[in-house]
Amino acid sequence: MRNLIWLWLLFLAAFYGVWLLLVIGFDHWETALEHWPMAVSMAVGSYAAGSTPMGGGTVGFPVLVLLFDMPASLGRDFSFAVQSIGMVSAGIFILCRRQVLAWSMLRGALLGALVATPAGILFFAPLVPELWVKLAFAVLWGSFGILHLYRLGEITGHDHAGDPNCPLDFRVGLLLGGVAGFSAVSVTGVGIDMVIYAALVLLSRVDLKVAIPTSVVIMAFASVIGVVVKSLAGEWQPGVFGNWLAAAPVVALGAPLGVFVVGLIGRKPTLLVVAVLCVGQFVWACASELDTLGVAGLGLALLAVILCLAGFEWLRLLGLRREGRRLSRQRDRSGSAQSYEAAGAIV
Repeated sequence: MRNLIWLWLLFLAAFYGVWLLLVIGFDHWETALEHWPMAVSMAVGSYAAGSTPMGGGTVGFPVLVLLFDMPASLGRDFSFAVQSIGMVSAGIFILCRRQVLAWSMLRGALLGALVATPAGILFFAPLVPELWVKLAFAVLWGSFGILHLYRLGEITGHDHAGDPNCPLDFRVGLLLGGVAGFSAVSVTGVGIDMVIYAALVLLSRVDLKVAIPTSVVIMAFASVIGVVVKSLAGEWQPGVFGNWLAAAPVVALGAPLGVFVVGLIGRKPTLLVVAVLCVGQFVWACASELDTLGVAGLGLALLAVILCLAGFEWLRLLGLRREGRRLSRQRDRSGSAQSYEAAGAIV
């Protein structure tokens, strides 16, 4: 196959040229230096973005909102901005390397996100209170972390590459891409990657080597949509530019590095660490908002996690049935082929 890495290098050259123009030509060097902690944080976040089904905003959001006590809307807008560089860089790197993707579900998710994400950003996200945004993020990724803590062995054991022309996968991707784009992405800046990844590994029983790159590509696409919509609407939160200026040059290389390195060390250790961090940020978010939430609010947050886990388990049960039918068809075809060969030998 023709090597297309030069296209990724061309993207990097264009990005760093623009970044240097901003910090030197427009004298924003001091702005970038003021936000150096975000650059350090995203060095870890960008690696996770490329090596796991988590966008870079999954680290950027809690750093800004939980650690620096910034508004949740700033965390969401920063997620869009930083992922439009890091996840896009990783996505281009994946496509240039011609890695196998779950194209059927990905095509559906791309279409669903294209239609639903702008509507969610413009009409749904403004109605959601800041506290709910913070809790929605904590619940989504907390439940995702718990799932991997007790299903990691099963999830990492899949070896199915997926059917690139499966109509069911396309319809599932279309539905989940639309729902996640309208709700999770518009509110938190992330989430569609986790949803599509969960459907691939639990419902379609797809190998992580296929599922994770697919989740990276869909999150990159959703982030670009978010940046376009936010820019056209002129509704960026103050502080996004400075944090982006500091973090962008880090994530442009960090996310593709995660894609490359995880192929050498394996995904299981990385996923395990990420799962613990996901659960930790849920505990942190609930503890920091305990006075506001009260016992009733904390109970609702825990119930939401349980409901998310129940949804994951429901997808898994459907996936087990689907896998059983697929393996049965494979055995039938294998048996028919052996019978045909035996009959030919007799003749």
